[in-house]
Amino acid sequence: HIPFCRKRCRFCYFKVETEVPAEEVHAYVDGVLAEARAWSSTPLAAGRAVDFLYVGGGTPSYLSNRAIEMLLSGLRAVLPLADGAEVTFECEPGTVRPEKMATLRAAGVTRVSLGVESFDDDVLDANGRAHDAKHIAPAFEMAREAGFTQINLDLIAGMVGEPKAMFLAGVRAAVALGADSVTIYQMEIPGNTAVFRDVRDGVPLSLPPWSERRAWVGEAFALLEGAGYRLSSGYTAVRGPQRFVYRDSLWHGADLLPVGVSAFGHLQGVHVQNHKDRATWLTSVLGEGRGWQRGYAMSALERLVREAVLQLKLGWLDVDALGRAHGLDAGRILAPGIDVLRGQGWLEPGEGVRLRREAWLRVDTLLPTLFLCAHGGCTEAA
Repeated sequence: HIPFCRKRCRFCYFKVETEVPAEEVHAYVDGVLAEARAWSSTPLAAGRAVDFLYVGGGTPSYLSNRAIEMLLSGLRAVLPLADGAEVTFECEPGTVRPEKMATLRAAGVTRVSLGVESFDDDVLDANGRAHDAKHIAPAFEMAREAGFTQINLDLIAGMVGEPKAMFLAGVRAAVALGADSVTIYQMEIPGNTAVFRDVRDGVPLSLPPWSERRAWVGEAFALLEGAGYRLSSGYTAVRGPQRFVYRDSLWHGADLLPVGVSAFGHLQGVHVQNHKDRATWLTSVLGEGRGWQRGYAMSALERLVREAVLQLKLGWLDVDALGRAHGLDAGRILAPGIDVLRGQGWLEPGEGVRLRREAWLRVDTLLPTLFLCAHGGCTEAA
């Protein structure tokens, strides 16, 4: 996790800092490498190759070329990448330069994800984005010219001040650029965002309701499919032989090492999260060799339910395979939740668990149906 940004977006709820001195940024990179080095000597990680590396933020492309080289070469030195490993790096369009893209490519990055969000300057400004629309196409071309064949564009449906026509124009613009994948999120307003504070304080804002946001995404998916894309989850459309090793591995139970302030991990069935304060995290890493603050050890049943919930985001669920992976009768365990989804009309008719298109557009609201009863869902503990 790289927590630095040029500017904090008004809808952002992540661990982010702005206007951080260069020496503190470099100290942070040193801390990330120290934490990775500590993980590399644990029984969990020692001798294992890394199948995927995801550098997210914040704004990873906020880093200088020198800091990027230090980060990626240092990580490879202590946690060697497997052959064909996927390395994803998030970029804000306004920070992209030809030399930075060349640095990423030379450092082994395989996928670049551009946080576009909207192609309209008024919408970008109203939502506190640091970049302008004029930065988007050049950033994409710089990435392509550097040799990247996997470039993702992130968009958000229903941002403040954004009408439907403008959102769909952005989807068409992403297609016209030739994005290899387009990920669309529906605007959320968590309680720690500037937009939430405005809503709470009665500031008039132009925000479409959830029903409209879902309808917009439905039209966007249809537009993308008409342009040769296919849906690979409830959020992402891809074209060509695009794979998401990071996403698909995690959603099928892979281990994830948390590296950086506030980072989350999943380690052999144990959820962990690092310290949320940068100074506290760095002190812990340098003093104790670990950055994590809290954890939760899941039972075998909870691990099965966790993966069922995550995999349903793909639009379908292989219940038999899930049961074999965990040595449990997944069909019996998940049946109450699946029956509710089927009874409410969210599943395609026939055998198997496949979401109807309408369900894809609201999949996050349906996932809790598979939670254990004790957690507010329909899945029985025994």
